[in-house]
Amino acid sequence: MVFPFLVSMAGTALSPGEAASVRVHDVTLPDGEFGEVLVRSGEGRRVPLTPELVGVLRCWIDRADLKTGDLLFPGERGGPLPSSAYRKVWGQARQAVLSQDEVQAGLGEQVSSLRDSCLDAWLKAGVPVWGVAEWAGVSASWVALRYPNRFRLEDVEIDWDHLEEIMGFPDTPER
Repeated sequence: MVFPFLVSMAGTALSPGEAASVRVHDVTLPDGEFGEVLVRSGEGRRVPLTPELVGVLRCWIDRADLKTGDLLFPGERGGPLPSSAYRKVWGQARQAVLSQDEVQAGLGEQVSSLRDSCLDAWLKAGVPVWGVAEWAGVSASWVALRYPNRFRLEDVEIDWDHLEEIMGFPDTPER
């Protein structure tokens, strides 16, 4: 039950609260294609789902026998998934994957690290900052301040000839 929840957060940059409130009818899951999840918090937004995540969610919905109005990630009694359930699994995953030094240093301490990793991956993949911001439900300036390492000038190829052309002064008589 917790695996699809965590993998969804890692692939959509949803906060735990947002992921816990998604209902089956909020996801579009076409076979072998990109899907989307409708996040209803705030102003509402649509976030893409990779074909692989679509497959995970389709399997999850079938296995859990979820109906269209059900929570996508229900707790044991059908209500919202309690934070204690996914935090426990997250802690176990950290212990299994990270070295003792990394755990003691606090690496990935919060389950919201999945959100941060997803946002960084989108930026690294070349998704424009305004697109990342829209999918995450934040401002572009927030993204730029949070991930300044993704906006270094030395990482950008500049076409200097084109820049000179578009920034040049109009033809004017010499003075």
